[in-house]
Amino acid sequence: MIEQIEFRQATPEDASAIWEILQQAIRRRKEDGSTQWQNGYPNEQTVESDIQREIAHVATLNGKVVASAALVFNDEPTYDVIDGAWLTQGDFLVVHRIAVSDEVAGKGVAKKFFTYFEEFAKENQVFSIKIDTNFDNLAMLSILEKWGYTYCGEIQVSDGARKAFEKVLK
Repeated sequence: MIEQIEFRQATPEDASAIWEILQQAIRRRKEDGSTQWQNGYPNEQTVESDIQREIAHVATLNGKVVASAALVFNDEPTYDVIDGAWLTQGDFLVVHRIAVSDEVAGKGVAKKFFTYFEEFAKENQVFSIKIDTNFDNLAMLSILEKWGYTYCGEIQVSDGARKAFEKVLK
């Protein structure tokens, strides 16, 4: 079933599905005891902005949106200051707001999405992916460890510190 996953840039028609998936992820973070995404961010305006900026990407299963993420090249001001050190100083892809629907959570969609992120970066001649997550987002921390991301230090966002990771692609 999960083999039929396809990836693409999101369209305005995907906005409601992306927002529904983000709401599910927000609820899961809360149920897991995480403080991440519990302050009104991300919200519907975030989804609309990501689509307008053409940084929203989705995973679909049989045409239905089942996961989303925002992919941004180089433009992440909060990464300019890190308590630690990035592995590289060149171009990079930032992955934000990864969310998987309840329908496919735990079925390998996130794994396939991370493969897509790497392929997308390489297609654009970028060989570094940077990502951050909350200290208590155990699901994402586990994924990052499994995918070979290196912990680089802490960055500061509006509601506090985040763990920052980087993976250098071959």
